[in-house]
Amino acid sequence: MKNLQTQKFISENIQSDLKIILLINRSDATIDYEFAFRQIAGFQRIRYKIPCFYSNSNILFPPQLNIEQSSSESTALYKGMLCEGDTFVDITGGFGIDFYFISQHFSHAIYVERDEKLCQIAAHNFNELGTKNVSIFNADAVQFSESMSTSDCVYIDPARRDLKGGKTVFLEDCEPDITQFYKKILDKTNLLLIKLSPMLDITSAIKALSNVITVHIVSVENECKEVLLLLKPNSFSTIKFKAINILKNNVFEEFDFTKESENSAICTYTSIIQDYLYEPNSSILKAGAFKSVANAYSINKLHNNTHLYTSENKIYNFPGRIFKVLKVWNFHKKELAEMKKLISKANISTRNFPIKPEELKKKIGIADGGDTYLFGCTLQDESRVIVQCEKVISKV
Repeated sequence: MKNLQTQKFISENIQSDLKIILLINRSDATIDYEFAFRQIAGFQRIRYKIPCFYSNSNILFPPQLNIEQSSSESTALYKGMLCEGDTFVDITGGFGIDFYFISQHFSHAIYVERDEKLCQIAAHNFNELGTKNVSIFNADAVQFSESMSTSDCVYIDPARRDLKGGKTVFLEDCEPDITQFYKKILDKTNLLLIKLSPMLDITSAIKALSNVITVHIVSVENECKEVLLLLKPNSFSTIKFKAINILKNNVFEEFDFTKESENSAICTYTSIIQDYLYEPNSSILKAGAFKSVANAYSINKLHNNTHLYTSENKIYNFPGRIFKVLKVWNFHKKELAEMKKLISKANISTRNFPIKPEELKKKIGIADGGDTYLFGCTLQDESRVIVQCEKVISKV
């Protein structure tokens, strides 16, 4: 895999600009440059994404796409909290991040991957990380699932790109197409855990799969990363949605609801913006808990299609961003001109507004950044305003 000279080259350039070192003279025949470049790129990509792997200098890396598609350490740790038991099977092993963290909750774990080189890399890395009771199979996911023994949990992370490399929207277009064989897997396991991209249509995925019991929409520091579907055999109960936002130090913002509770929820709409403005985290917005979150925290919604909320008193534990309202501007030329005089720069967002943030920035004529936040939005009476506010940093 690597000799001393290659290892020295990697160590010396681990934090170097990859674009620059790719241009160096490759005259030293003792250095495996292609391997070294892949290792350097890999370590640089996972430094913050997967710190557990980064801390081990002997970790080997697959091609860039496999690293890009792998889970982060924080989301993999979260998955590990969802299941435990005797036997775990990951039938789309890949780089092995999810497998590594989930397997720690089981007595025995089986890694399955159809790419032989990925299997070799995974075997090396699991050994370096001290993973015990692991079996590795170089096999196709569908074929392996047909002959596998019973287990406590099966995990699948289907590839979400078509043959041309484009991103897919529907579950049936992923590879493998889990809709074609998931029922056979449910005959052999107590729990089937499926990871999907947040770009996929959740409603159509649920329709394509019976037995879904829970949908987890997972964000990391307010960036939606993945959707997890949990399926159990012989279960047709109401589906629970869990909107999870993983903050620093693995602190969770969590909001639970059902589609039935969302449809029946009653919330108050308003055209009067009070002292505080609230923006739900990205998981809640992706899940569609628009009325449920207003109902749960007794706050007023600005408009049916404006997913911003307001209240007179600060709600400390609101799952999202909290802002102190400073001023409400009308969306008129005269007021835009006045804003330009008073505000030199701001963070601009629009919600249910006729123009995009970039266009609004140009209309006002201000720069990006600073401590001021501007939200262009539509109120219940259909009036359009710009809410000037500052972020509430602490929730305590």
